[in-house]
Amino acid sequence: MRWDDLKFFLAVARSGQLTTAAKGLKVDNATVARRIRALESALDARLFDRNPKGYSLTEVGQRLLPAAEAMETSTLEAQAQVQGRDESLEGVVRLGAPDGFGSFFLAPRIHKLARRHPKLELQLVAMPRIFSLSKREADVSIAITRPKSGRLRVVKLTDYQLHLYATGDYLKESPPLQQLEDLKQHSMIGYISDLIFDPKLDYMPILGRKVVPQISSTNLIAQLNATLAGAGICILPDFLAGEQSGLQPVLRKTFSLTRTFWIVSHENTASLRRIRETVDFIKAEVRENRDIF
Repeated sequence: MRWDDLKFFLAVARSGQLTTAAKGLKVDNATVARRIRALESALDARLFDRNPKGYSLTEVGQRLLPAAEAMETSTLEAQAQVQGRDESLEGVVRLGAPDGFGSFFLAPRIHKLARRHPKLELQLVAMPRIFSLSKREADVSIAITRPKSGRLRVVKLTDYQLHLYATGDYLKESPPLQQLEDLKQHSMIGYISDLIFDPKLDYMPILGRKVVPQISSTNLIAQLNATLAGAGICILPDFLAGEQSGLQPVLRKTFSLTRTFWIVSHENTASLRRIRETVDFIKAEVRENRDIF
């Protein structure tokens, strides 16, 4: 078996597509297919099932995956030590985060880490989705629900509070709002229920079955902008809404939610210095700004 074939195996296992794997490895599809066939021949085993949707791991492929990932980690660590990258903190770190936390908390602060380590390339993916670290969609991710499976290192980052918010102009022009039942007479803004990426973001049922958003979006920033435009009332995190001078809390003593951010890294890469430094930086920034949460 050629050890180098394992990187082709990992690329296909993570993407499920020859084309995506080839693009990431900067080779053509034929090269990836040939290297996969060579590995299967050397092991005398079928590692992937081919189907119209792509490649999926067989049972044998699933057994090979953790060993291949462990070898990848050892290779990365060895390369970093030999080339001095681990000491100079050089390389790419991809951060996956929910759109609100990524855009409003991380984006204005991440430059401090970049300035500290000029050769570190930071990629911030701020999207409303769950990131797969095993498929290398991110090196470090921020989760709202703690992952329960996978070879992951998971640390609680912080709890955060959410309240109802609206503009003063909207409240002046709308029916009185003294209790939660009054919300059914108001325009609500929220998530599209069947496209919510994490069940802990499904807030509307907590307000009652008759409270249905008139305007909904999969994107928290879109919800914020609609609220700022005076379109209605929205459940927003305090760390986001509290920074907007045009918004004011509604029924703050009556309604409050608490959710949690978790910081997640993969066991295979968590010990790399660039990953450790990134995780420590995010934890430190959250501690320093804990009051806004």
